Amino acid sequence: MHVQQGHSLRELAAARTLPDQQIMDAATLDWIAGTPPAAAADTPALVAGDVLLLSPEPSWFATGDQANGLHGIGHGARTCVLAFLLARTHGLDEQHTAALCTVAAVHDCRRRNDRADPEHGRRAADWFTEHTEAVLHTLGQDVPAELRAAAASAIAVHNVPYDAFSPGQYAAYHRAPQLTDLLKAADCLDRYRLPSRRWWPDPTHLRVAIPTWLFPFAHGLVVHSERARLHGASHHDALTDALTTLAR
Repeated sequence: MHVQQGHSLRELAAARTLPDQQIMDAATLDWIAGTPPAAAADTPALVAGDVLLLSPEPSWFATGDQANGLHGIGHGARTCVLAFLLARTHGLDEQHTAALCTVAAVHDCRRRNDRADPEHGRRAADWFTEHTEAVLHTLGQDVPAELRAAAASAIAVHNVPYDAFSPGQYAAYHRAPQLTDLLKAADCLDRYRLPSRRWWPDPTHLRVAIPTWLFPFAHGLVVHSERARLHGASHHDALTDALTTLAR
């Protein structure tokens, strides 16, 4: 199956007939916007220009449909923003933050579809290892050599439950656990874009604490950026506008 025709993602999810390629539609986004998580009283003041926003290149994705789908450029860019905020919350230094935000931007770039695709993490890790220099140059990030292997390992297991890690994956994880833990958390937070509440963020699967304010923030980031996309904005402009709106 390819992109949906005539039915919203919300309707297709309810019927359990989602296609391989999934692109946000107005009806699904209206449902997402009308189903926010609980508001938080401890939301900090944000300055949009202080938040790191890295947008993956369209050519880094397996197909053009994937670049514009639910696991495409917008998802990677939002995951980067959420990873940056989590890095700041958990006290990561500049180099680890750069590594985390880089892998957040590209973690899904080798997906072949918007369904399960269980091997996409491993493929993305292999791709990142092969193209590390070009990715870092394009994104303007400085990740030291000793962190690059750990960054690739985090990509490889971002979609693997902790209790399903192989012995080799556990060994790699314990060399830099925060990269994996925070990538999983950032990826989880952007699940508000998915067309069924059963797939929305569930922090019980994570190993790091997420501030309560980040849940409504992540939801708003989806709503505002995807709304801008539906009105014709580029991925980067849509995220920039969303950050400016949420910072207000």
